[in-house]
Amino acid sequence: MDFNVDHQLDTTGLCCPEPVMLLHNKVRDMAAGEVLEIIATDPSTQRDIPKFCNFLEHELLKNEAREDKYFYYIRKAG
Repeated sequence: MDFNVDHQLDTTGLCCPEPVMLLHNKVRDMAAGEVLEIIATDPSTQRDIPKFCNFLEHELLKNEAREDKYFYYIRKAG
């Protein structure tokens, strides 16, 4: 990875809309430019998290599926 992770949010086992609600709260407490790793099991996060980033202008650095989990890396907008 070309970035360092500053924070982690594990939403494993949670279903929509909880992962995005927790993401919104976590990002609010972060400084601009910090990177957050989100771990999720809900397939709807594949749609919801990119839309969240686009709407609030956060940078989705990377997203990938590994085994039965989804990983997202977001840089908070300035």
